[in-house]
Amino acid sequence: IFCRYACGGTARFNLFVRWILYFKNQKFLVAGMSKSGESSARFLLRRGADVWVYDDVDSEKITAVCEGLEKLGAHRVEADGLERAVNACDVLVLSPGIPIDNSLPVSFRRQGKCIIGEEELGALYLRATAIAVTGTNGKTTTVSMIDEILKRAGKNSVQCGNVGNPLVSEVENLTFDDFAVIEISSFQLETLSSLRPHAAVITNITEDHLNRHYNMENYIFLKSKILRNLRGSEYAVLNYDDPIVRAFAEKTRSRVIFFSMTPRSDGVWFENGAVYCEGERIFSASDMKTEGTHNIYNALAAIAAAHTLGIDLSVAAEAVCSFKGVRHRIETVLERDGKTYIDDSKGTNSDATIKAVESMRRETVLMLGGKDKGYDYFPLFKKLCDSKVVHAVLYGENRFKLLAAAEQAGFSNISLCNDFALAVKIADHVAHSGQNVLLSPASSSFDEFSGYEERGDTFLKLLRDGNEGA
Repeated sequence: IFCRYACGGTARFNLFVRWILYFKNQKFLVAGMSKSGESSARFLLRRGADVWVYDDVDSEKITAVCEGLEKLGAHRVEADGLERAVNACDVLVLSPGIPIDNSLPVSFRRQGKCIIGEEELGALYLRATAIAVTGTNGKTTTVSMIDEILKRAGKNSVQCGNVGNPLVSEVENLTFDDFAVIEISSFQLETLSSLRPHAAVITNITEDHLNRHYNMENYIFLKSKILRNLRGSEYAVLNYDDPIVRAFAEKTRSRVIFFSMTPRSDGVWFENGAVYCEGERIFSASDMKTEGTHNIYNALAAIAAAHTLGIDLSVAAEAVCSFKGVRHRIETVLERDGKTYIDDSKGTNSDATIKAVESMRRETVLMLGGKDKGYDYFPLFKKLCDSKVVHAVLYGENRFKLLAAAEQAGFSNISLCNDFALAVKIADHVAHSGQNVLLSPASSSFDEFSGYEERGDTFLKLLRDGNEGA
């Protein structure tokens, strides 16, 4: 209910456009001083807007950001002044890290005021051709592949949104001849209404972020929003093998291109070890530098998106085959003493972790844990029972929930500890020569870290520091 109300209808959206075109006549409260919040505030300040900034986190980093914005003319809002700011401001620009049912946006809704996100603010002023990508897994890799294809084809392209820079910080640098390849999370889709991409890609949909969205119905609804503005001149690039995503084809008014791991009569598919597009063999999967079925799916989606743009498919194939992968996604970061250490910190849900485990070619010690996201880990451990995983190190805030699921599934080779640093030491100690140590937590990082990037970087640092002290 919160999701549907916050997104608003056409009338609410048109009202907002009339408000925002004259910045100096409105007061904007930017909530959440993450990268997207800071970028939104700077965007508005450059246009002479009256900007108020707020974050309920008290840290040196947030203080430094707020002080920098104050020098540019922003007003910093402290906790005791928040009610006054809500009453004074006309528009709330909400960081994706703040849920739409948080008390702050609820206060704005009660007064009938406008709530948008950074992505929405950027979308309103985007001139470049947009390719938007969402889904539970594979977003970043698919975005990176599409960006590589465009660059290989001689286009000016930028990755932005949930990867790279926020969209609002890129819109001023992009012209009508350029391309924005935008990764969009379900958090961003809560407050995104006006984006109409040339192609909208949905990679897959499995359980994720249920602690925020409450149930799969809300989560699926949010993911489908990326298609809401598409018409007959645009494309929906959909995973045919995912029944939830496939069903979206019946609801969109755009043209649909399916991608699939099974042969089809149209679209993009995988057959006999090769990728095909509309019946034409494009390249062999053995030519790709990235491995695993999940990366073939990403390649299929990227080729389909390139096809909607009329990109030469031989150029697209060269870009995909030379692509080396993204950081923190099944990335080999160290090899020593016959052991291979793999950073999959980006694997923040069970489906992503299962895909990482399935890509392992030798026995593996798996690190699992972090902040719980509200789903059942039993299916994950059932999969681990018939996999290359010989031992699991459980750590973090959700370690006891993980332990209970493991016991229920009959997976017993387990070590249990509190914090991440100790988990790394235990995993390193348990693993033998000829085995992998895989960090693929199936959990959010926010119990100890600012994001999956910091968690992955810390993993490598701890391994290196431990080796120096040995």
